[in-house]
Amino acid sequence: MTTSVPATAARLGLEPHPEGGWFRRTWTSAHPVETAGGTRPAATCIHYLLTPDESSAWHVVTSDELWLWHGPGRLELRRGGTGAAPDETDTIVLGPGEAAQALVPAGVWQAARPLDDLEVLVSCFVSPGFDFADWRLAESSTV
Repeated sequence: MTTSVPATAARLGLEPHPEGGWFRRTWTSAHPVETAGGTRPAATCIHYLLTPDESSAWHVVTSDELWLWHGPGRLELRRGGTGAAPDETDTIVLGPGEAAQALVPAGVWQAARPLDDLEVLVSCFVSPGFDFADWRLAESSTV
């Protein structure tokens, strides 16, 4: 695990994310929508950074999440079904010569890690907008 703030995280004003990596919300829609969890913005977007020694733990969000790759390294995005715990079903690689974006539908488990010895910066666009009340980490025994 990275113990110091990576240069890219410092430059972009990113903070540690509870699932691993670094993030900062860059945009929140001004339009509210009603969801089962309460009122949320119509959409939100973050910068999310993983360094070569970091990964995003299995987690689930109650909204659709679109991952947009910025680079420089490749990112392995795993999608793990909709059950009570992750059950890996497919993998998408984001990066040069690969996909530039990938969708994780609402309620689908997800995890990510860099594939190369390079950091990876992505933007994650969530609709309805992200709220930590709508997010859950997998229990460590299920991964």
